[in-house]
Amino acid sequence: MSISPPATASAITPVLTPDAVSSAPALIHWNEADEERSALWRSERGALPPKRMVLADDTTSADTAYRLACEGTGLLWRGDFQNARQLVQALARRIDKPPKASKQARVERKKAADAAVSGVPAGQAFHLHRQAQSQRARVLGMVLIEFGADYGIALRRAPDARPACTEAWGPADGASSACVASLRELMGVISAHEWRKKGVEIPALGKAPNNRIHPHYGVFSPVRGEYVELVAKAPLPTLRPNKFVAFDIGTGTGVLSAVLALRDIDQVVATDQDPRALACARENLQRLRLPNPVKVMQADLFPEGLASVIVCNPPWLPARPGSPLEGTVYDEGSRMLLGFLKGLPAHLAHGGEGWLILSNFAEQLGLRTRAELLAAIKDSGLKVLGRMDATPDHPKVADESDPLHAARAAEVTSLWRLGAA
Repeated sequence: MSISPPATASAITPVLTPDAVSSAPALIHWNEADEERSALWRSERGALPPKRMVLADDTTSADTAYRLACEGTGLLWRGDFQNARQLVQALARRIDKPPKASKQARVERKKAADAAVSGVPAGQAFHLHRQAQSQRARVLGMVLIEFGADYGIALRRAPDARPACTEAWGPADGASSACVASLRELMGVISAHEWRKKGVEIPALGKAPNNRIHPHYGVFSPVRGEYVELVAKAPLPTLRPNKFVAFDIGTGTGVLSAVLALRDIDQVVATDQDPRALACARENLQRLRLPNPVKVMQADLFPEGLASVIVCNPPWLPARPGSPLEGTVYDEGSRMLLGFLKGLPAHLAHGGEGWLILSNFAEQLGLRTRAELLAAIKDSGLKVLGRMDATPDHPKVADESDPLHAARAAEVTSLWRLGAA
């Protein structure tokens, strides 16, 4: 039984084009004020548009919005923009501390909390945590914002989000229709825009202000500095060819390529498959004006040729990404990790080393064992030459309320020095 919308809201039944269930963009049609409306549905996290929507504004109560969002009803916002932000915060409070009437939400939250402290295998606790986070994101994503064809937002006190949206979504086409996206995703776009302007300070790149990496939307930000320091300090192979070349596999922002280019290396070749990452790396490396050249190119793992140092920092968790943006964190089936290990021997110059950057977080969560990692290294025709470890110091390590605190507190990030067996 569905819950009726508030008296001040008009019901909208989205009509989805046939491609709505595919990867192609969905077009939503609705009737508002006796007028047919349509907009492109945007979701970087791959969420489908809600099957039902209502108009919502400043008169919509948080309790009503919460009930509607929990049942999968989207709220197309027509009130003050800042009030919409406050509504999302109110929804988050209700999710984190559900009201008594929300039995299912309380049950799911209790499952995740109990699993973290009651001896349930860490892997199961991790999956319950992800399930709870996914549900949380789904509910918070039900507050929707309409954008004009130029990404403008026609709401009171709305920010000018056009520069941020252009960076994330590409140039607006004034001839195309408007679009609808969740307010939560919009706030992520705006936050990424601010991070891109400000940049992330990387001490291994030298003194400020020329030591910042500017991550683009959808590209993993190097806020975890311990792995960068490992690459900066790891000893280079003693056997040097006439031209010392390094590869950076899956370069992302280009941060590790930049660190390598500051070392005694003649040339760095950085690869990635993601167009956003390639654009981000090129922009960062050009801005830094590094002493040694870095070539950025699109490739599935390895470029052609040999290198004396080949660095790879694959996603650390062997689990299926819940959205396209999670591909920087989750490596389903350890595809990138295993692909790097299997392809490494064929690309190592004589006496060269592969540097695998990997956290043991997956081991702490029960998603992969140390024995499995060592077996994959051996089966690829490689041997371990050495290992450098670093302890993370990010805020979640000390957050005892985090359901995954035990695994985070025991986490160690390692640079595995690998050579041909």
